[in-house]
Amino acid sequence: MKYDKWQQEVLDAEGNILLATGRQVGKTTILAHKAARRMIKKKTRILIASLTEDQAELIIQKIHDYLFKFHKNSIKSGKDRPTKHIIRLKNGSIAQSRAVGNTGNSIRGFTADVFIPDEASRLPNDLWPAAMPTLLTTAGEIWMASTPFGRTGYFWECFQNKSGRFKIFRISSEEAMTNREICESWTQKQRDEALRFLAEEKRDKPKVQYQQEYGGEFIEDLMQFFPDELIQKVQTRHRDKTSPPVIFNDKKYYLGVDVGGRGGDETTFEIIEKQSQNKLIQVENLNLKYEMTTMTERQIINLDNQYHFRRIYIDDGGMGVGVFDHLLENPQIKRRIEAINNSRRNITPNTADKIRATTLMKNDLYDNLLCLMERGEIELLDDPEIFQSLKSIQFEITDDKNLKIFGNYTHIAEGLIRAAWCVKDKSLNPFIL
Repeated sequence: MKYDKWQQEVLDAEGNILLATGRQVGKTTILAHKAARRMIKKKTRILIASLTEDQAELIIQKIHDYLFKFHKNSIKSGKDRPTKHIIRLKNGSIAQSRAVGNTGNSIRGFTADVFIPDEASRLPNDLWPAAMPTLLTTAGEIWMASTPFGRTGYFWECFQNKSGRFKIFRISSEEAMTNREICESWTQKQRDEALRFLAEEKRDKPKVQYQQEYGGEFIEDLMQFFPDELIQKVQTRHRDKTSPPVIFNDKKYYLGVDVGGRGGDETTFEIIEKQSQNKLIQVENLNLKYEMTTMTERQIINLDNQYHFRRIYIDDGGMGVGVFDHLLENPQIKRRIEAINNSRRNITPNTADKIRATTLMKNDLYDNLLCLMERGEIELLDDPEIFQSLKSIQFEITDDKNLKIFGNYTHIAEGLIRAAWCVKDKSLNPFIL
């Protein structure tokens, strides 16, 4: 690959750096290459912090790919061979990644010459007091990169650079796609398709959301829907690690499903136990990648065989419509599956105003989960992926004074808001004696 001009500047930069960029510009790749070069140049301890295991593994993999291609003989082997979380070199250099979860406590006790917080704007506020002392005794550097997430949090404070601590780099997705030199790894066709995609996103998304996600701008009008402190407060549950899990036939279980599309999108299955009208407990969170909707249907049926759900809530839009229609023909669950959009209520006398009715329903779903969390009436699993999804949800007040809710990692949150809608379920449970 040929580096973009800004990427080469990042490679050459000394000291602390901060990258505020749009999506998919190559910021993770360039930091991985910069880390690999530093490790080869001199003995260096590099510590990488990511919110989840998958993200932590990604940057380590990029470092390994670079080293394996250009400095294969420098990589230790045998019992010290690379893993998903650590790479050791013969000169004593080491790169390791940590999934910091909700608190950042997993990073305490480490010492680093370089600290790389991945997607820094999305990391929990509690991380920074635990992480920054890792550089105290080494005069270490921090290489921070992220797409912005509103004008709040540590990343925003560092971006303001009031003390001149960082060398700041800003690049939008449009700039990166347009200015990238045509070469073997970036063809004219790729550029044209990327710019076409951005034009469609610009047309379809709210202006402020596009400016944040692809323009790399700190938007004041965007706010976080679920505050960090509130998410952490309700994440008190731990998974039942017995196999198979203990399931009680006399308990009321509900399933919320968000169906992912093709191309690697995850489908989420959120299982909630309703202990009373004022108490919900999250039992399980499953995220699976399916290429065919029939696999999603099969998973729903398999889960129902275990939990005997009182209700199964599924979105009947997009890929979900096919799943819902097929399950309606299944005699096992057809009377218990509910397309959540069927519960929409109209806000104008015109019952044909489906667009506004659907929007209101989405807000109702999110408001319901938020109220449950604020009242302490729901307990969620202590899972960093759940934290990441809820944290990613943002809102803005549009020009016509309506509330617009969106995010960039919403699938778990979308499953949760549907499962939590069970508090509205007033159906009876008839049986034959």
